[in-house]
Amino acid sequence: MDVNSLLLFVVACLSINLIPGPDVIYIVSNTMKGKMASGMKAAFGLGAGYFLHTLAACLGLSAVILSSALAFSIIKWLGAAYLVYLGIKALISMWKGSSQLVVDETAPTTNNVFMQGVVVSVLNPKVALFFLSFLPQFIDLTQGSVSAQLLAYGVIFSVLATLCNLVYAVAGSWLLSGAKSQRFSRSLEGVSGVLLIGLAGKIALSDAK
Repeated sequence: MDVNSLLLFVVACLSINLIPGPDVIYIVSNTMKGKMASGMKAAFGLGAGYFLHTLAACLGLSAVILSSALAFSIIKWLGAAYLVYLGIKALISMWKGSSQLVVDETAPTTNNVFMQGVVVSVLNPKVALFFLSFLPQFIDLTQGSVSAQLLAYGVIFSVLATLCNLVYAVAGSWLLSGAKSQRFSRSLEGVSGVLLIGLAGKIALSDAK
């Protein structure tokens, strides 16, 4: 992988993973119900789930990509369309100020926060769909093994996502309290929306060359 693609990938990962969503709410809820350690266990559990999604994406996408150049192009274009959809959705949410991030402090505490985090991540179809649409955008068929590239990008994504989640485990209750929640989420939705649409545009332009 070249340096420019890697930097773009890292920026995209950080922007996307910092947006407060269901995973963040799960982490902050555990932090506020118990101790910071509980939130960190939740973050690591979700991270393990992301890695399982990475392995599944590597196995499935590698087989498709290596079997057909046309299939690979279709996957990239469908993935780019999905990223545009996510980007527009984020921008609309930012514009309307419709992000409602409610941390449920009354939900019962589980004894095994880590395993519950793994299950929450693995069984989330949106995570699987995101992996299938996001990772292929950075694959370069001229840069060696497709499986190795998918695995490398997937591991980087999982590590960065876990780091972002750990930040929320430590400071999430402050970031998602009162009016700060609305301002914080709207700002990140705007950044992420522009980034996702820009990424899809970059893919379209590069494929057109």
